[in-house]
Amino acid sequence: MKVIKETSTQQLNKKEVLSKCPVHFTLEKIGGRWKPLLLFNLMGKTLRYNELRRALPKVSEKMLIQHLRELEQDGLLARLAHPVVPPHVEYSLTPKGQELAPILNAMAQWGLKNRG
Repeated sequence: MKVIKETSTQQLNKKEVLSKCPVHFTLEKIGGRWKPLLLFNLMGKTLRYNELRRALPKVSEKMLIQHLRELEQDGLLARLAHPVVPPHVEYSLTPKGQELAPILNAMAQWGLKNRG
């Protein structure tokens, strides 16, 4: 794993931007290739891990697990593991994650309108 020097100019600049720009902060939490798709697929429903894998067939297992963990750490996603064999894990949006629904819908509408 890559070690990030927290006192580097790059990291200090990143922290400065994140603390001052709410748009950049939001994009840092929900941006990237897979996070918006995960959030969009979970809007209004609860899905099991394999259902999410099928919804995003091109995502690697490593990236899916990483993004699910990040979204959970950021409080946007709830993970419920049922103590059964085989493991049964469900994911859903938290209230904080559900607040993103109108934003994601607006982004989808803008994308449909403006994509080439």
